[in-house]
Amino acid sequence: MLFVSLRDLQWRLRRFVIGVLATGLVFALALLISGVSGSFQNEVSRAVDAFHADRWFVAVRAFGPFTSSTLIPASAATAVRHEPGVSAADPVAILRFTVRVPAVKDINVIGVVPHGVGAPVVRDGRTLAGAGEVVADRSVGLPLGATLDLGGTKLRIVGRTSGVSYYGGTPVAFISLADAQQLMLGGQPLATAIVVRGTPTAAPAGLRVLTNAAVAADLQRPLKKATQTIDFLRVLLWIIAAGIIGSVLYLQALERTRDFAVFKATGVSSSTLLVGIALQALVLAGLAAVAALVLAWLLTPTMAMNIEISRSSYVALPIVAIVVGLVSSVFGLRRAVTVDPALAFGGA
Repeated sequence: MLFVSLRDLQWRLRRFVIGVLATGLVFALALLISGVSGSFQNEVSRAVDAFHADRWFVAVRAFGPFTSSTLIPASAATAVRHEPGVSAADPVAILRFTVRVPAVKDINVIGVVPHGVGAPVVRDGRTLAGAGEVVADRSVGLPLGATLDLGGTKLRIVGRTSGVSYYGGTPVAFISLADAQQLMLGGQPLATAIVVRGTPTAAPAGLRVLTNAAVAADLQRPLKKATQTIDFLRVLLWIIAAGIIGSVLYLQALERTRDFAVFKATGVSSSTLLVGIALQALVLAGLAAVAALVLAWLLTPTMAMNIEISRSSYVALPIVAIVVGLVSSVFGLRRAVTVDPALAFGGA
């Protein structure tokens, strides 16, 4: 029966190849949207880690430093530094801006104290030394030495980070806190948060303390619905893949009606027929998984958004392919077990 099943696939090779490519494309799309969802989660971790802080102080009524615009006095950092367990603390201003580079692009602008807590670690160039400078992520698209125009103020790019973004790939640019206050806070000595090294046990009046995990959870919240939608679409793609494989197997089962009648007339059991049909489904699904890996690798560079396919997604793909293949084999099996053995002798 196994040999017969493989020979049947060879006989209907064109349909089989089309089924593999169609299912492989569906699997590849599932991988790609998994990579989009993964990038949302990974960029949040990278953005929070870029500050190299242990704790965050925000206004009492603020939900988090990224999603709330509640301002606090920058001088509050002095009171925070005197809290037990704090080794260093500096104010930061987390804001948004629109620039032309040369196309119009939204960027997240973060004002930090040069060489203080929150100052970025660069991949190339150097870190901030003072006013008039900017450390931009590579995704901004400007080289070292270029000028970034923020609201008419021209800042020179002295360093670049890599992969520091949030809100669905919106890149981050670090500038001095003084420049941020002048550009977007009317020159007032204000900040949106105080970043801390150490583990404080209390907070000064008017402030509350957040862990990195709490900050990350708050930053992920605006993308929660998008992530849920992506996960739902991924499930739909698995169902579509099962439908494609099932339709291929069902068509083959229709064409092999007399073959099944002969098998049943000669004593072949339904379980044996199931093994043969399941083998065809597994071969189709397995090759589709291989095609998906190739297609995902080819399509990833063409995507406008960052795609970060995790190892777990690669590991899950063959497992899902096997499950989809086995479920799809039911379509062909139902046709096979209902065939009347009398058809083998020309009966109706």
